[in-house]
Amino acid sequence: MSVRTAGPSRSDLIADTALALLAERGMRGLTHRAVDEAAGLPQGSTSNLARTRQALLELAVRRLADREARVLALHEMPDPEAGAASLADALALAAHRALTDHRALTLARYELALEATRRPELRAFFDATGARFRDQLTALVSGLGSTDPARHTLSLIAWADGLMFSCVAGSFGAETPSLEEVRAGLRELLEGMLGG
Repeated sequence: MSVRTAGPSRSDLIADTALALLAERGMRGLTHRAVDEAAGLPQGSTSNLARTRQALLELAVRRLADREARVLALHEMPDPEAGAASLADALALAAHRALTDHRALTLARYELALEATRRPELRAFFDATGARFRDQLTALVSGLGSTDPARHTLSLIAWADGLMFSCVAGSFGAETPSLEEVRAGLRELLEGMLGG
């Protein structure tokens, strides 16, 4: 007797396809019909799951948060007792994964972030789904002895987002830094913030 392994749920398939379309075609290329066609689903399948564009975008944002949590390996972040160098190493690995193996996912995130600037209802949803990483990072820098955890978290996220945007969609799009280069930048930033 053979055991069938379950593939992704229809919801995940639709959300993953929406993210791929965002990376490939941008926001204008994301339609219910395009998702059906790209996913190989009968016409109307995406509309049955996500009736409105807002619902489709929310589905994509939710799936993005789940997939990015795996890319960022939130469960692998070190204990603060391991020190700032360990945090720099873990963050560098996460950022480098986003720049290399998960470049399209990172590009889809920027498409959704830009769309959220024009849709307040999406902005609230986008921010809420991203809060888990921000909150965990704040706890980590607090544990490392940060004198201003909220500001230091913002600095770390801004640095990483700036690096990723520049290398995925900006003026450094043809240049992906090595893992060691990303690590060195993060260590410098953390040493400056935490004094050592």
